[in-house]
Formats: sequence, structure tokens, C-alpha cells
Amino acid sequence: MGDLLVFVLSGLVSGALYALLATGLVLSYSASGLFNFAHGATAYLCALTFYELHSGLGWPAVPAALLVVFVLAPGLGWGLDRLMFRRLAHVGETAQIVATIGLLVALPAAGLWAVELLAGAGVPVKPAENRFGLPGVGPSPAKSWQLMEGVGIDSDQLITWLVTALVAVALWVLMRHTRIGLQLRAAVDNRSLTELRGISADRLSSVAWMIASALAGLAGVLATPLLGLSAHDFTLFLFVSATAAVIGRFASVPLAFAGGLGLGILQNLVAGYASFAESITGFRTAVPFLILFGGLLVLTRRARTAGIAAVDAPPVDHLAGASWSRRWGVWAAGAGLLCIAFYTVTTPFWSGLLAQGLAVALVFMSFTVVTGLGAMVSLAQGTFVTGAALVAGLLMSRGWPFAAALAVGTCAAAVLGALVALPALRLGGRSLALATLALAFLADQVLFQLRWLRNGDTGWSVPRPVLGPVDLSDDRALGVALVALVALVAAGLSALRGSPSGRAMLAVRSAPAAAAASGVSVLRTKLLLFTLSAGLAGFGGVLYASYNTRITATDFTAMTGLVWLAVVVAAGVRRPQYAVVAGLVYAVAPRLLSDYVTESAHLPVILFGLAGLALANDPDGYCAAVPVRRARRRAAGSRGSASRGSTPDPSGAPPPNPGASYAGGADAALELRGVTAGYDGGLVLQGVDLVVRRGEILAVLGPNGAGKSTACLVAAGALPVAGGEVRIRGRDATADGPVRRARAGVLLAPEGRGIFPSLTIEENLALYLPEAGARATVYDRFPRLAERRGVHAGALSGGEQQMLALAPLLQRPPEVLIADEPSLGLAPRVAEEVYALLTELRDAGTALLLVEEKAAGILGVADTVAYLSRGRVAWCGPRDEVETDRLTEAYLGTGT
Repeated sequence: MGDLLVFVLSGLVSGALYALLATGLVLSYSASGLFNFAHGATAYLCALTFYELHSGLGWPAVPAALLVVFVLAPGLGWGLDRLMFRRLAHVGETAQIVATIGLLVALPAAGLWAVELLAGAGVPVKPAENRFGLPGVGPSPAKSWQLMEGVGIDSDQLITWLVTALVAVALWVLMRHTRIGLQLRAAVDNRSLTELRGISADRLSSVAWMIASALAGLAGVLATPLLGLSAHDFTLFLFVSATAAVIGRFASVPLAFAGGLGLGILQNLVAGYASFAESITGFRTAVPFLILFGGLLVLTRRARTAGIAAVDAPPVDHLAGASWSRRWGVWAAGAGLLCIAFYTVTTPFWSGLLAQGLAVALVFMSFTVVTGLGAMVSLAQGTFVTGAALVAGLLMSRGWPFAAALAVGTCAAAVLGALVALPALRLGGRSLALATLALAFLADQVLFQLRWLRNGDTGWSVPRPVLGPVDLSDDRALGVALVALVALVAAGLSALRGSPSGRAMLAVRSAPAAAAASGVSVLRTKLLLFTLSAGLAGFGGVLYASYNTRITATDFTAMTGLVWLAVVVAAGVRRPQYAVVAGLVYAVAPRLLSDYVTESAHLPVILFGLAGLALANDPDGYCAAVPVRRARRRAAGSRGSASRGSTPDPSGAPPPNPGASYAGGADAALELRGVTAGYDGGLVLQGVDLVVRRGEILAVLGPNGAGKSTACLVAAGALPVAGGEVRIRGRDATADGPVRRARAGVLLAPEGRGIFPSLTIEENLALYLPEAGARATVYDRFPRLAERRGVHAGALSGGEQQMLALAPLLQRPPEVLIADEPSLGLAPRVAEEVYALLTELRDAGTALLLVEEKAAGILGVADTVAYLSRGRVAWCGPRDEVETDRLTEAYLGTGT
């Protein structure tokens, strides 16, 4: 019983830290859709700052902790949100994962470099890297109390429990009893609808990131006595706490908090009572990663993919169809010049450095396969490299020739990759990345601790091969051989990309559901990609180890793989030649920085990590951005030449629609003038002119694909225009986003109900009507809503949901209401009630723009009718002038 209590109490300490980190992960993910792999790095940076303020500069512990938790950490979160996270929210998930992994690498190095610079300037800071047994917020040394025989606690543990309990209460009050908490929960439910209600999602994102960073900072300060100052340990803590975030489905703060506490206890119980693991080296330290991997497999829900047109649309290939010399000429010339340079220009040192870069480029090409072709983020590439090199070294120690050992090592890595992939491929995105990282840590802690495989701390000798008369122990010969090998692998991968198998892989990457419907086995394709990538990583790993002439189990850890991923994706992961650039940069840049900038080893790590920041602007990498920008400049020049040779309309507007309504007048509440708009460069609206006046209902009719919903999004500011103007009460509001338009009185009730399903009826009303009296009036008008005020809106019927969306507008009518198919999915009687409410809003002076497919119901309440066909207004006029033949033309396209 005593042992059990000890395990539970000590587990609650680590569980409290997991809970704080997991809560921060959920908050930041909910507000921005970003899983922050750098959350643990934030905690480490705050712990480092606390240590230097307290132990180095002599500040009292409590003021130092308060400064870190309430000033530094929130400021860091605010700054990262403004500089990075907001833009990353609009790029693909791969770029998001890699950018935050880059931050994970950069932040600890930046903190340690700052300490070095301060020490050089004479500031009394202390050495900080990998320090343990450090004081915390409480007394030092910590005070201890004996609860019962064999069971005790100390002051650091007590402080951790009490602070975590206070944080739990504060978070509950914040999220459940404050307006900002209500808005945060609304943003979790539907970010775009939050903006359509006039609430700035960017502001909420900043608040969430500040709170999340403060929680990470608090966890860092509290963890200082437990973890010391080890960036590696803080990173591991973060990845384990991700299991608690998964328990909370990345949406529920209470579940994530409780999951973190339970996770800490479970970890201790498994490590304490798993007697069978006594003989397994490293098992106890691997328990958190077993829990992480198991939790991801059990708790992660598979996202529905049916109906998604393009999950990951590839960038435009501006060299498609170009000649071989144009596509490959520069790269072939570069390879030839590099071969010549090995024997004419470079010194032995630089020859070795370039050879190292080419060897690691082979490893980097494995990312081209798994991430570039497969859109899967594998964080286990370092494991495949180590596994293959250890097997090859073991075989060569038994007298095997290099070629045979290389082949077997490559196959071993491929098999290991398949074993990793089989359980993990049912996951995707961040969950797959976390699962592969958990398996990579398991390999580091258990597999590579096997004595027969690792050969102690000395590892294995991996001598360079001799190819006939060519001895590759000469760096120049090795460099030329690697150039040829890299060229062959790059050519092979490019040929694979253009083959039928490669097209199937790209189809799986872009739209898995569509690929499956076309007869492509998604699982088999992903398994093939993962296995091929692991084999290529192993192949490059053996050659990389051969360059170093030795391999140990700690040369290429899971953390090394994180740095590799950041470097290669920042360069460009879709083309193998970009991986070669990344390999050379990885080898050469640290030496150049050491010679010409600083001798600190931290600066190259910072730059490699921060390269991920560029993904916010160029999600496909800086190498891929070069041809894109050249193509844009050529296109701009072509447009300029064309404009000089023609005489366009000076206004730049499209030709007028003969049936459109142009006259705005003083009573015009909303005007669309010559609006063109669309998606991804394709125009849907092509010169739309509409006017909605105060106290008027304008019904926009048309068939599917006519552009009705697009017109609603443009009017509400949710979709920017490509041309034309949007005016609100005569003011040009074209540049205004949805938040400014909503605050100006323009509200959109989107298709499918404008409510927040996870919020109660009371909370939905409170977002629009903060005053209790106003909500009471709504309840008097709609008794059914009053009876169910504590029910989640998602549990209501379709009619009740539409009533909930419109009810607060009757209490505080907007200037303009845009309703996209308000009768969709409603019974005829309920639809009539909705139309009655819309008529009541018109009588209150609101201008209404109603979009419907069903003409019969809406014509009974409309004042003006516009027919939209193929992105243009085919006719617009009073309801009384609507003709059956004209209506048939608009829907069926039978007019001439």
C-alpha cells in the first residue's frame, strides 16, 4: 500500500506538469488549428530564464517566477502568434508541423546562445546547458514531510500540486464565466462563424497563444527541480503530454487536464509494477512513449475524407513540358562543376565537408519520398539511419564485404520502416508524426540498447569501400562517387514521380478518397512509400556512417531527425534536387558561420530551426520559391506588354449586365458593383451588380453553381473580391474583412445554420446579446428556447436551430442580413415561420439579401428578385415583374 501511494503521489507531480502542457496545447490548437511541437521548448526557455534570474542574477524566486510566467511567456506567445502562427494557419499541415518543429530546435539554442553572449559581456549568469538538481520556487533545499512510514512529500511537490489546482480553477472560471472564455469556446466550435459575428479570431488567437505560453512557462518553472535544464527532457515531456491533448480531442480543456493527471499516475504505476521489464534495458524510461503511441492509436479519430476535392493541392510546375536541358541543365552543370572542384579547387578539409553534405543528402532524399510524394511527416528517419548503419557495422565486423553489408542494412531499415508504418498509417497529419516520433524514442531507449546490436559505447567500425582501383578513403574520390550516386537516386525518384506508380502516389497525397474511388489502394501505397523512404534513409545512413568510418547508437537520435526534417523541408521536399541543396547547406553552413560570424555551436542550430519560419510565406521551401517567383515576374511582364498593346476600359470593370440594378440611392444599405471573385484563381462571379435597400428583401435565385453562395461570402467579407466594389451605406468597404463588416452591421447567416453546436442556447444568445435583459426578451418571445436554454445547440432540430440563429437579430436588428438558403432542410411549415421572421426583420428596417434555390417560398416575401446564372446577373427587377418563362431560363439555361 505504501508503494502504491508513493507511485500515485510522485505520478501526480509529473501528471500536473503534463496537465499544464496539455491544456496549453489544446488552447493554442483550438484557436489556430496548429499543433505546437515547440510547446516544450517554450517551457524550457522559461525555465532557463527563471534559473538565470534566480541563481545567476540573485533575484528572489517568487518575483523571478512571476516575471517569467506573466510577462516573458505571454509576450513570447503573442510575438510568435503575430510573426508566425497566424500565417501558418493558412498553409498545409506538413508546413505547419515542420515550422513548429523548427521552432522546437531553435528556441532552446537561442536561449543558450543568449546566455553565452551575456556571459561574454560580463553579466553574472551561470552555465546553463544540461544542469540538474536546481532550486525551484520553494525553499532550497526543499523541505520534506513524512505522511506515513515510507511515504513522504517535499515542498517542491506540494507547490506543484497547489499551483496546478489553482490554475485548474482559474481556467474553469475563465472558460465558463467570462466573455473572453465564451468567445474562445465559440472559436473552437467554428472559427469562421466567430468572425462573421464580429469577433476577431486573430485577437482570440493571440489571447489563446499568450495563455498557452504562460502555462508552458509555469510548467517550465515548476519542472526545474524535477527536470533540471535539459532541452531534451523538456521536449520529451511535451510529447508525452500530447497524449493528454489527444484524450481531450484537442478541444476539451477539462478532459486534457484530467488526462494529464491520469497519465502521470499511469506512467508511474506501469514503470513501478511491470516486473517483467526488469530484463529489458531502457523499458522504464520508454514507458511514456509506449503510452503516447498506444493513446494515439486508440484515441485518435480518423477524419472523414469523402467529398474533399483536394486535401493537399500541389504547386504549379512552371517547368512542365520544358526540355530536358531547361529542367535539368543547371543541376547537371552544378554536378559537373562539383566533380571538377574536388580535384582542382577544394582543400582536403572542404572536400570532406562537401562529401559529408552529399552523404547526408541521400538521407534527406528519403524525406522527398515520404513527405514530398506521400504527404506524411515521419519523425523516425534518424531511427532508420541508425538501424541500418548498426546492422551494416555488425556484419562488417563479421567479415562481410561493404556492398553486402550495405544491402542488408538497407533492407533492415526498410523492414523497420514497414513495422513502424503498419500500426501508424491509420493515423494522419500530426498524429502520424507524433506516433513515428514515439516509435523513434522507443528505438533509442530499447532497441538500440541491445548489447549485441550497439557494441557498447564504441559502436562499430564502418570502413570506406574500395571499388577496384578506386580507394574511397580519399575524400575527393568519395565526393565524386557520391555525386554520381546522388544523381542516380535523384533521376530514379524523378522517374518514379512521372511513372504510373508515381501518379498513383501523388493522387493519394492530393485526395485519398478520390484515389480510392479510382481503384488505388491508399493503405498499400502509403506502406510502399514509407518502406521505400526507410530503405533510402538506411542506404544513405550506411554511406554517412562510412564517411565517418564509425557508427554508435547515439550518433543519430530521434532529435537529430527533427533537425534534418526542418532543414530539408525548408529547402523544398517535393523534388530530390532540393534535398541535395539542403544536404550541402547542412554540412557547409555551420563551418561558414564559425569562420565568419561566431564560433558558437548554437547559431547554426538556430538558423536551421528558424528556416521553418519561411514556410509561412513559401510552404514548398525556398528552392521551390525561386521558379515560382521567376514565373510570376515573366507573367507580370507579359501582362504589361499586353496592356501596352491594347486599349482596355479605363475603369477596369467588366462590361455591364443589361438587366442589373445599378442605382444605389441614399437608402442603399449594401451594394455590389461590378464584382468579380472566385477561388484559387478561378472566377465564379463575373461582374455582379446588386443593390439591397433598407427595409427591402432582395431574393437572389439561380441553379446550383450559379455563384449565389459566393456572392453571400463576398458581401459578408469572407471572400475577397478580384475586382469591383462593395459598398455599405455608401462607404467603400471592399477592403474590409468579415469582422469589420459584421461590426458595421452586415451579418451573414451561412448555409447550414449560423449557430455554435457545442455551445448551449444561452451561450449562443450571449455572444450576440451580452445583456441578460435582452436575452430574457428573446425567451419571452420564443418559450421553446427558454425551456431548453441549457441544451447544446447541436442537439436542436433544424427549425429550432434556425430560430436560434434569427431570434437575437429580432432583438437587435442588423443593418444588413445575408441569409444563404435559410429554408434548407426545413419542413414547409417551419420554413414559413422562418420567412415570417425575415419579414419582421424587413419591417424593422433591415436590408435582407436572401439566397434560395427554391423560388416558390421566397417569392412570397421578396420585394426585388435577381436571377444569377453562370456568375452574372441575368435579370433584376421588382417581384411583380417576375415571369415564369424568365424563371425557367434562369434555372434551366433555356434562354437564347
